Amino acid sequence: MDKVVTDSRDESHTDFIYCCRAITEVLKFGSCQLHSGHKVLFLLIPGNPGVVGFYKTFMQTLHRMFGYRHPVWAVSHAGHCAPPDSMDMVEDASSAAEGDVFGLNGQIEHKLAFLRRHVPRDTSLVLVGHSIGCYIILDMMKRNPELKIIKSIMLFPTIERMAQTPQGKVMTPVLCRLRYLVYLPLFLLSLLPDGLKAGLVRLVFGGISSLDHTVVQPTVGLLSGDCAANAVYMGGQEMRKVLERDNITIKKNLEKLIFYYGATDHWCPVGYYHDMKQDFPQGDFRLCENGFRHAFVLDAGREVATLVFEWMSGGSGNMSSPSIYSSAVGHELSASRTHAGFTSDLMDLN
Repeated sequence: MDKVVTDSRDESHTDFIYCCRAITEVLKFGSCQLHSGHKVLFLLIPGNPGVVGFYKTFMQTLHRMFGYRHPVWAVSHAGHCAPPDSMDMVEDASSAAEGDVFGLNGQIEHKLAFLRRHVPRDTSLVLVGHSIGCYIILDMMKRNPELKIIKSIMLFPTIERMAQTPQGKVMTPVLCRLRYLVYLPLFLLSLLPDGLKAGLVRLVFGGISSLDHTVVQPTVGLLSGDCAANAVYMGGQEMRKVLERDNITIKKNLEKLIFYYGATDHWCPVGYYHDMKQDFPQGDFRLCENGFRHAFVLDAGREVATLVFEWMSGGSGNMSSPSIYSSAVGHELSASRTHAGFTSDLMDLN
């Protein structure tokens, strides 16, 4: 029987750290520590729930397609991961509460703090946001215009009028007015053995024919302790605070932004895509033609990573130049063009 040969460079590394005094999971492909020799870091800011394990296939594919040249990291939202036995959810409860680190503003400051502490200032960034992660990236660009950002890739962006979307109209009463009722079933689920939780997760996802099974274990982790409750709390703030689109920041950074909208996204209707194109005719706005769901990680992680690779290397879409990298890193990045066939996975909150 033939042995399946796996490349060790496809293996990931996970760190648990305190950032803004809250437990944070960092998923890494490639170098685990950055130094001045690393010119470029791909950093993923997740949706909500901000569980980095959901993005494993997406990140692994992106890392591989760029020829393993550039580290690909994802930083979880504060408190959206189950801490290891040696750590608690928060390092200092009073400080975490004072900064509202689990709220939307706290999560934005959390990402900026992560960059300050763990990424050298001379590192160029390719930021990849999903859903509310796109809103967080725009706010990061506004709060710290000195960040060395090459590109920000906005996947299924929830950056405006969330409560007015079809899904928002359903979820706003639940997340804002019935939040404490949601906590009870979440608490009861957290008491179940992990094996039973995994069975329930597979049952819920049973209708997805090409489910990426790497999302099962992260979902089980989400149902442990206070992780899901923290995600619900953050979701309630999203409904209240994600209102008007930040046109000033978008205009100021338009050449650095690529937006990818879903054709059937109940968190971000197609009308939002058309509004953006009308308001910013020179921008790079793309509408999904592949039927990918908002939670693309469930079954299309590889395919979406392939699209991102093509956009960045000038392989498709409306890019007129052979590469969209800055001159400082363009030659190095565009040197790697390893195409492969793919089929993959993701999840359906925001």
